[in-house]
Amino acid sequence: MISIPLARALRTAGLRWKPQSGDRFALDEAEVGEAVFTVSDMTIEAHTYPSGTILGFNGTTEWALDSVALDDALWLPSEGQLRALLRGAFRSLRVVGDGEDPQFEVDIEFRGESATFGGMTADDAYGEALLHVVGAATLR
Repeated sequence: MISIPLARALRTAGLRWKPQSGDRFALDEAEVGEAVFTVSDMTIEAHTYPSGTILGFNGTTEWALDSVALDDALWLPSEGQLRALLRGAFRSLRVVGDGEDPQFEVDIEFRGESATFGGMTADDAYGEALLHVVGAATLR
């Protein structure tokens, strides 16, 4: 799972989320802490209205929440989702470092330039690469 600061940076750079069952998210509020929620047809459903999308908490007892606006949720895309969002820019993922503290690097080629991005987890390496791609795309 990507870090909260990286997820926040991706959202700020312009990454948009259309919630699907199985997606993970956090509430972007300090008083909630770093609790992670999962969209599920049984407990947390995305409801789309003309005014926007809300995430409805159906019968959960842990939180006194009925729903939360999508803008207040911070998407935590999975490794597979991040790789898919990189599309044709993705070239490779590799493990670097020793066996005790492995780190990860993702190579991409975007707009004719090659670049490498690292992270403590594969998810974070993918996320850093996607941050570069999304940020560059919004500058067009």
